[in-house]
Amino acid sequence: MVFMSEFLHVDTLEDACAKLEKHWRIKPRKVNMPLDEAAGRVLAEDVVSKIDVPPFDRAVFDGYAVRAMDTFGAGEESPVELTCVGSVRAGEWPKLKITRGQCVEISTGAPIPRGANAVIMVEYSTVGAKVVQIFRAVAPEENIAKRGSEIKHGTKVLGAGGVITPQVLGTLAAIGRKRAEVYSPPKVAVISSGAELVSAGSSLRWGKIYDVNGPAICRAVELCGGEANYLGVARDEPRSLANFVKRGLATCDVVVLSGGSSAGAGDIAPAVIDQMGKPGVIVHGLAMKPGKPAFVTVVRGKPIFGLPGYPVSALMVFDQLVAPYLRRLSGLPRAGRARVQAKLASKIISARGRRELVPVKLVREGRVVYAKPLFKGSGAITALSLADGYIDVLLNREIVEEGEVIEVNLFRGVEVA
Repeated sequence: MVFMSEFLHVDTLEDACAKLEKHWRIKPRKVNMPLDEAAGRVLAEDVVSKIDVPPFDRAVFDGYAVRAMDTFGAGEESPVELTCVGSVRAGEWPKLKITRGQCVEISTGAPIPRGANAVIMVEYSTVGAKVVQIFRAVAPEENIAKRGSEIKHGTKVLGAGGVITPQVLGTLAAIGRKRAEVYSPPKVAVISSGAELVSAGSSLRWGKIYDVNGPAICRAVELCGGEANYLGVARDEPRSLANFVKRGLATCDVVVLSGGSSAGAGDIAPAVIDQMGKPGVIVHGLAMKPGKPAFVTVVRGKPIFGLPGYPVSALMVFDQLVAPYLRRLSGLPRAGRARVQAKLASKIISARGRRELVPVKLVREGRVVYAKPLFKGSGAITALSLADGYIDVLLNREIVEEGEVIEVNLFRGVEVA
């Protein structure tokens, strides 16, 4: 492939994805693992309970297990007296059976003894030597959690695609699961490229800047369910860049490189990677602003996403192009962005024939939410740090008017009160 100093052809995002999927078999991996290691992973199976939960009728409160009919008519002025014939604690199985006029002291979670069909809460009783006075009537099954009332044997309790949160883990534990089949997170090699870049913590000499994209993209990978492996900063030199990419291909499922993708003299990444294996570079140039210099290649059956070096461009292209694939490999829903409608605070003028992604800050005035465009250029990381989300201006739009109601793609964690 010959790489020109200018982009003579650009692909829409949809065309770029179609080209990629002709050469890359997207197959999420599944693994069966112990439950205590599965937290945060995504379920790869529907979970069906093999037991009832609870597995027996049990008391909801501390009190006395009774026959409901023995309490009828009880009140503050006319208590019913019952004979206490024993007690049962949580974890014990009651061997006794109550009959007319009897009750059993019972703890929360303890099994209901035979003959009883309700529980009177302890605060509605007083205790003598062997006689318990009941000051309130109860109905049959009152204050009892019936067998299978939460989960019945044979029912689907969880569906594939759900994240194993502490609550989900608790549900799995409640039905006795020791292991779970989950999606294995895709391993993603993250590489930054640029002669001007140094890693955080290094001394900053004149002409150098700290690598922004590496740490930011690693976090973006993790938010998509992936496992990021930051390899560091490659020099703008063919051998250095090739070695970094080879390391990524050898150890990871996906490689994400930022920098070196444009048309300048030092932008060698597409040409270097194109020589590393077939089919090589399949896309170079997206009909998107920011993000036009992006490229996509496949080597040894693995995708390499080349993102622009400017932070805003890199993260926007990642969100549009890379994130949906990582979410798919992780078993997460493809639609990762929450959206909200807002009024545009100022006019946007865009170029017909390319999509434009505009970072915005949301501002509420009374009952109206306004989206304020942040025009700081693709090199300004603060455009994203101040942004609550972004607007997607489509290919056929040249002007989006002030006051127009538009849809804002929210960044994770942003809420509009």
